[in-house]
Amino acid sequence: MQKSMDKAAQAMLQVAEEQNIKTVWDRYQAQLPQCGFGETGLCCRHCLQGPCRIDPFGEGPQVGTCGANADVMVARGLGRAIAAGTASHSGHAKHLVHTLHKWVHHEAPDYPIEDEGKLRALANRLGVSEKDKPVPQVAAEVAELALQEYSERLTPSLWLEKFITPGRKALYEKMGVMLYGIDSSVAEMMHRTTYGVDQDPLNIILGGIKCALGDYVGMHIGTDLSDIIFGTPKVTATRANMGALKKDAVNIAVHGHNPVLSDIVARVAKEMNDEARAAGAPAGVNIVGICCTGNEVMMRHGVPLVANAVSQELPILTGVMDAIVADYQCIMPGMADISESFHTKLITTMSIAKTTKATHIQFEESTAKESAKQIIRLGIEAFKKRDPAKINIPKVETQGLAGFSTEQIVAALGLLNKEDPLKPLIDNIVNGNIQGVALFAGCNTVKITQDYNYMTMAKELAKNNVLLLATGCAAACFAREGMLNSDAANEYAGPGLKAVLTAVGKAAGLNGPLPFILHMGSCVDNTRAADVAVAVANKLGVDIDKLPVVASAPEEVTEKAVSIGTWAVALGLPTHVGVVPPVTGSPAVVKILTETAKAVFGGYFIPEPDPVKAANALFGAIKERRKGLGLSN
Repeated sequence: MQKSMDKAAQAMLQVAEEQNIKTVWDRYQAQLPQCGFGETGLCCRHCLQGPCRIDPFGEGPQVGTCGANADVMVARGLGRAIAAGTASHSGHAKHLVHTLHKWVHHEAPDYPIEDEGKLRALANRLGVSEKDKPVPQVAAEVAELALQEYSERLTPSLWLEKFITPGRKALYEKMGVMLYGIDSSVAEMMHRTTYGVDQDPLNIILGGIKCALGDYVGMHIGTDLSDIIFGTPKVTATRANMGALKKDAVNIAVHGHNPVLSDIVARVAKEMNDEARAAGAPAGVNIVGICCTGNEVMMRHGVPLVANAVSQELPILTGVMDAIVADYQCIMPGMADISESFHTKLITTMSIAKTTKATHIQFEESTAKESAKQIIRLGIEAFKKRDPAKINIPKVETQGLAGFSTEQIVAALGLLNKEDPLKPLIDNIVNGNIQGVALFAGCNTVKITQDYNYMTMAKELAKNNVLLLATGCAAACFAREGMLNSDAANEYAGPGLKAVLTAVGKAAGLNGPLPFILHMGSCVDNTRAADVAVAVANKLGVDIDKLPVVASAPEEVTEKAVSIGTWAVALGLPTHVGVVPPVTGSPAVVKILTETAKAVFGGYFIPEPDPVKAANALFGAIKERRKGLGLSN
């Protein structure tokens, strides 16, 4: 199997082979064959009487030591994955809440409030009277409301109530899955899946849905506060892939997920070009991005993104990556081993995310600018230790547009109808120019040729006039593969979709259409797409499960993808997964996820490894919903 479609990644993998450097692909091969019990979810180590396993062929044990059958075992494992994903996204958001709180109390002096308008709009939506109040007072009240989302509440989650349709709220209350606190939902899921507690697979999965709604709220808080503190993204021209690395610059990559670190590094780097030049780098400091924090700085600062989750080790092999500064999530320990073969300085910054062999600089908001300078200076010192014989930068670089926040999409549509911005989108869905909308999210995995599923599905859906939105590693994939520009829209979009994109593009002053894939941000920004769907549903007076909107994680890998997919289903979206999660050991759980969920929530999972079949299944779901709305074309 080819490891990656990315030509830059292919070049670096060749370097790795020549130098006998082991990457994630080699480590995966060393694991084969992987545990068949684990792949199907029929392995349990939740108590010390295990690990227990169940024979899927019926020839060995059919229950664990405690008596749990396959359905219970699989449901418990799924529930714990959802809890882990929710803890990760909501933990990211909690960090931002504390940053805003520190700003209010003058403990984060290096951070501005970049979008006062969004702060006041959010306050209004949450029921905070902001009129005639100074910004710090409004920020303090919003931060307090956000902190309350984590505790055990006596009333339903405020963020959830304000950002879903009335129909969803009524359904969640009816099904007993309404959220009453993010942290409490995670704790409850860990409790109910421990030894001797919940033993009904359907009940466990309903608890998982409740927990996943905590993921949705956490992600929404994360996006809202990132926009307030760092600025709501606006459409910006940017570059992607490893060709953006510079031989004559100090190259520093920001890696991870939280812009609290990466945003200030990107800003401070501009002040340190003279220090870099004095060290022998005439082009100064070149900040690049990896993974989702790369998406954050790409859409706010135009910083080029050079790699995503599965290929994060490969930029080190160019020989010009002077430092990689990481916060948390999706950071491979293997980078530390590879960096030892080069001059690259791997720097960790968060107390919960240290790596053996890396240099740790504890990052604090109170001294953010000084921390950023210290980090950049380590990169400058590493630059002096480069080995010219190891320099090998792939000449692969693409151009594109990023930063399609919800506000930017509404603004773009407003160019066609200022008084009613959603009307052009709805009209073109009705007339069939846009058959539907698909959100691409998720990661990359070594189990699939990197980018293959994304690229194949995107082209299949686009030719059928489906508008595509992308976040996280999906957005990074499309950036690196050159899909975020007018040329790609002209080549791959169907005639109806292309006509709409061209009309908006010309109104925006472009020489051609908008991209047929709109880059909406990092993986925490999936709620941007949900906000668009909620707004359209409310305008039409229907629930989300009636809209021709679908979701896909073609190459997912983390537990975060499991929690995202679960709330997408709970919102009412047909949701495709290209890597089947460890649930196949329980036909009952599979039925709940693919059939029962559809009957109850309208959304359901579509497990399908083949990307062409997956695209056809999603388009079929779109056509089914169009028919349900009385749209025949």
